[in-house]
Amino acid sequence: MTVTLRTDADIVFQCAFHVVWCPKFRRRVIAGRMEERLKEIVGEVVKEKGAWLIELETMPDHVHLLIEVDPRYGVHRLVKAIKSRSSRVLRDEFPWLKSKLPTLWTNSYFVATVGGASPEIVEHYIEQQKAR
Repeated sequence: MTVTLRTDADIVFQCAFHVVWCPKFRRRVIAGRMEERLKEIVGEVVKEKGAWLIELETMPDHVHLLIEVDPRYGVHRLVKAIKSRSSRVLRDEFPWLKSKLPTLWTNSYFVATVGGASPEIVEHYIEQQKAR
């Protein structure tokens, strides 16, 4: 296992997180062009916020993300930024979402540190979600 250490002028870190969130009412709305656009938006926000996207997989009713984020910025701020922008943009670009849901995402999400597992193991788990 190779551990990737991130660094800047002040700190050295390796903070990988597995994040999962769902559409409101766990509606099965993530598919097709909307799914593709969601992945683009997530990638854009992660890059803008100076984080690293390791793996991203969507299911019709939830999103799995493996990300590394600077501990000074924080995983909570990153997830809120992703959910906020993706909700706003997707509801503008896909008006049918407005008729199905009062808001796109629930307020809650699951987050766990990768901890003792290598990021590769979590990445493999996320990749296998569609096959289940």
